[in-house]
Amino acid sequence: MAEANPGITPQPMGLRSHYIGSLPEIPTGESVALCGWIAHVREHGEHLVFVDLRDHTGMVQCVVAHRSQLSVEAAARVTGVVDRRPPGTENPNLPTGSIEIRVSTLEILGPAAPLPLPLEDDRDVDEYTRLRWRYLDLRRPRMQRNLRARAAVNAALRRAMETQGFVEVETPLLWTPTPEGAREFLVPSRTQPGAFYSLPQSPQIAKQLLMIAGVDRYYQIARCLRDEDLRADRQFEFTQLDLEASFVTQHDVRRVVSHAIQAAVRAVRGHEAPPIGEITWREAMARWGSDKPDRRFGMELIDLSETMRDSGVRALSAPYVAALVVNEPLSRSRLDELTKRARSLGVQGLAWFRVDSTDPLAVSSPLLRVVPGELVASLVATCGARAGQTILAVADTFVRATSTLGQLRLELGRHQARPEELDIFWVTDFPLFEGLDEDGNPIPAHHPFTMPHEDDLDLLEHEPLRVRSQSYDLVMNGWELGSGSMRVHRQDLQARIFRILGLTPQIAAERFGFLLDAFRYGAPPHGGFAFGIDRLVAILLGEEAIRETIAFPKTSSGQDPLTGAPKPVDPSVLAPLGVRVAVLRGSTS
Repeated sequence: MAEANPGITPQPMGLRSHYIGSLPEIPTGESVALCGWIAHVREHGEHLVFVDLRDHTGMVQCVVAHRSQLSVEAAARVTGVVDRRPPGTENPNLPTGSIEIRVSTLEILGPAAPLPLPLEDDRDVDEYTRLRWRYLDLRRPRMQRNLRARAAVNAALRRAMETQGFVEVETPLLWTPTPEGAREFLVPSRTQPGAFYSLPQSPQIAKQLLMIAGVDRYYQIARCLRDEDLRADRQFEFTQLDLEASFVTQHDVRRVVSHAIQAAVRAVRGHEAPPIGEITWREAMARWGSDKPDRRFGMELIDLSETMRDSGVRALSAPYVAALVVNEPLSRSRLDELTKRARSLGVQGLAWFRVDSTDPLAVSSPLLRVVPGELVASLVATCGARAGQTILAVADTFVRATSTLGQLRLELGRHQARPEELDIFWVTDFPLFEGLDEDGNPIPAHHPFTMPHEDDLDLLEHEPLRVRSQSYDLVMNGWELGSGSMRVHRQDLQARIFRILGLTPQIAAERFGFLLDAFRYGAPPHGGFAFGIDRLVAILLGEEAIRETIAFPKTSSGQDPLTGAPKPVDPSVLAPLGVRVAVLRGSTS
């Protein structure tokens, strides 16, 4: 994994004359004043102490000529002269490993109590402990690198947007509830008891209004909040680069975003990003079984629909049959586990064929009693399977068959992907709707403000699940980095889509009347995009979880061990807000 480029080392000021990272450029014999934290103390006899002093730019050995009462992680100031280490004592693992500081004064500016957790990068500490003492955890070199890399990304994104003529506008944090697919955090109003603001899931509506207002090109490094279950790539609070532009096509928007992404890669990796490609949603699902595929390893899906058409084999009779070739002879117990996993994903079962030798008929499968030998040979040939490989097959609808095998593909093959490799591409032509709710109303695949494909407008009322959208996702290394679309800008079309979603004119007016009204006053064609900065930085740094790029994240249960939040609030605080707690903590009712 390449080291992150944290940006420019600042000019020293105050109590220090130099940062430690600049010491290799300082001539020997020069006097310096350094500030930082004591990382290690090693006593050699009564009159010689070695102290490793650390700041965010590096660490250096300091030689103290007398015994001192020193505690690890105390804040200290050292003055002395730069000297060469004696031959044979150099440390090749440190940029400062060939020098040391001959100390004249060592001043403890902030003593330290015994540490509740080790701060070395190679020591594993549980999540709760790290977050309980996060201000100590953040002193670790890895975390310092991550935070500074994140700052460098933010700066690069701002420069990239400003050079493309975008203006930064801050949108409200206290907003109105909007249906964007996730639960919202609500804020009670003191001046209007019983009424609530919502914290924004995104600035979606606000930025569309800015387009109607004539801003033309808007961007913001926006804080967004969603009350969703947490996981490695999700927190309640997240930060995204949000943008919108008027009188543009989706190709224009994607070009703007690609430029910003390439600037972020340069800021962290120090080199150019690979070319950013493009595939359709249908191709992504057919080849990798995912709308955010990890393409850094092979194992592409194979369409067996034609091969199995009219086969009469019940287990492989469905509108779509997809297969996956695994480069090993999977054991029966492992195949049973995969079958159980496939069923948990919503399909009836998983067919498998283990190729035992180069003989096309030397195949093991519980389906051999119902599948003719020539059909087995045709299936193996279509898949290009060789001896020692296993074919997994699912028959169902196109989406269920491909997405099930896509999940199994990740579980079986993702370990082959190299974290330092970057694969960035656009996925386009998503369906406008992802399914039907319990009332039979279509569910937006992105949000209800997405422009349908012009060629599919006649399908909206009668075959909504066939309608394509003018939307586009950016995928990096198997993570959905962000989503965007061209927006509905006509009042009649937006009202039509609300009606298709099951929103009565009254409900649509209550929730979005201000937006529909704004469409009456010369709304321009416009489109935009937003991508998660937390995820982007995590990928560029090779981190598995976005909390490693956030200064003060929550645990996977939504707790903040450092502050104890969330906490109960005294009823006297809630009363002026018109709020009363009806269910006590710990209640199961």
